[in-house]
Amino acid sequence: MSTILRKKDLPYCKGCGHDLIAKNTAKALERMGLEALDVTVVTDIGCHGIIDGCLNTHTVHGLHGRSVALGAGIAMGTGRQGNKIIVFIGDGGSTIGLQHILEAARLNLDMTVVVHNNMLYGMTGGQTSGLTPCGFKTTTSSEGNPWSGYDLCALTHTSGAAFSGRIAGVGDISGTLQEAFETAGFSLIEIVEICPSYGVRLNPGKKLREIMESSGKLPGRWMNDRKPFVLEQGKKRGDLLKELKTITASHDMPPGGPVSVILSGSAGEGVQLAAGILATAAVSTGYHVTQKGSYPVTVGVGFSTAEVIISPRPVMYHGIDIPDMVVITSVDGLEHCRRRIEAMKGGSLFIDSSLECPPTGAGVVAHDFRSVGARNAALFALFRMAAVTGILQPEVIKSTALASGLPAAVPVGKMMELATG
Repeated sequence: MSTILRKKDLPYCKGCGHDLIAKNTAKALERMGLEALDVTVVTDIGCHGIIDGCLNTHTVHGLHGRSVALGAGIAMGTGRQGNKIIVFIGDGGSTIGLQHILEAARLNLDMTVVVHNNMLYGMTGGQTSGLTPCGFKTTTSSEGNPWSGYDLCALTHTSGAAFSGRIAGVGDISGTLQEAFETAGFSLIEIVEICPSYGVRLNPGKKLREIMESSGKLPGRWMNDRKPFVLEQGKKRGDLLKELKTITASHDMPPGGPVSVILSGSAGEGVQLAAGILATAAVSTGYHVTQKGSYPVTVGVGFSTAEVIISPRPVMYHGIDIPDMVVITSVDGLEHCRRRIEAMKGGSLFIDSSLECPPTGAGVVAHDFRSVGARNAALFALFRMAAVTGILQPEVIKSTALASGLPAAVPVGKMMELATG
C-alpha cells in the first residue's frame, strides 16, 4: 500500500486521467524517499480536488483558481526545509488563477504545480475552459471551440519558471513528475488528458496525441537556470500588541449617558485627525469610544466624515443613525450629512457660518470655524462643541491635541481661547 495514498481505489470516473496523475504522483514521491508528512498538497475546486480524502500528506483545499496562491504562501513561509509543496489544479482553475501561476513562476518559488488539463470544466458540466484547444467540442461549443487555448508552458517559461513541461496523461508519467518535483524553484507540469464523461463523448474517435499535435501544444520541457526564491528572514518581532500605546484615564468623567458625534467636512481638511483627538481625549477621561471614518474612494477629494460614539459603558454597536451632535465645516460635509441633520429632533449642530443651515430640530451654533484655516476648522469646532456642551473639558482636548504630534504652526492654544472666550 502506498505511503502517500491511503486508498487503492480513487473516487474518479472510470478512465479519468486524474486517477493516473494521483497514482504516479505517489509513485514519484515514494521513489524520492519522501514520507507523506514531508509533502503538502494544495488542491483546487474541480474533480481533481476530491483527492484530499485519499492522501496521507498535509492537505489544503482552496477556492477555485486560488490553490497556487495558497501554495505560494506556504512556500514563502517554509522555504526549502524538506517540505515538498505540490499544487493540484485543473485547466479551469489554472486560467481563473493564471496571474497567481505567473507570479509564482516570476518569483521562482520552490513549488510544483500539476495542471490536470482535461480541456474543459469537468465538474460543472463540460463547458469550454481557457485551455480548450481550437476545434475541441464541449457542452458550450458544440461546433468545436473557435479559439486556441493558452499555452501555459510558454507563459510560465517566459515568466521565469525553472521548469515547464507538458506531457500526455498516458502510461507511466512518474519520471516526468519526479523531474518536476526535484527541480529547485518553480516547476509546472501540464498533463493533457480527455475527460471520459464529456470529452470522449463529445469528441468520438479523437486521440489524445492527435489533439495535442493539431493544437500545437506538443509535449516538451523548457528550463530556466535560476536560483529559487528565498524569503529573507528579518529580525523576529515580539508581541506587536504590547507595542501599542495605551491611554490611561487621567481625567474625571462628566456624568451622563452615551453621546454620538459626527464630524464632517472636506477631504484633506483634518476631519479624521480631529476625530482621533476627540476619541483619544474621551478615552483619557475614562469613556468607552468607537471611531469610524468614511470618504469616497478618491481619498483626496469630496467629503470626509467621522463618527465617534462616547459612552460610560461598553459600546455594542458603532453605527449612528440620528446623531446627538454634528460638526460641519464645509459644503462637502453638509451635503453628505444633510439627511441626518434634518432628522435630528434635538442635540446640537455646530456649523460654519459660511454655510446655509438646513432645517433641523437640533440647536444650532454657527461660527466662523474656517477663520483659523481650512485644515484647522474641524479641531476649532471641536473646542467649541466641548465648551458649549460640556461633553469634554477643552483643556483635555488641548493636551491631547498637543500630544498628538501636530505641527507647531497649528494654533491649538489660540483656538481654545477663541472657542471658550
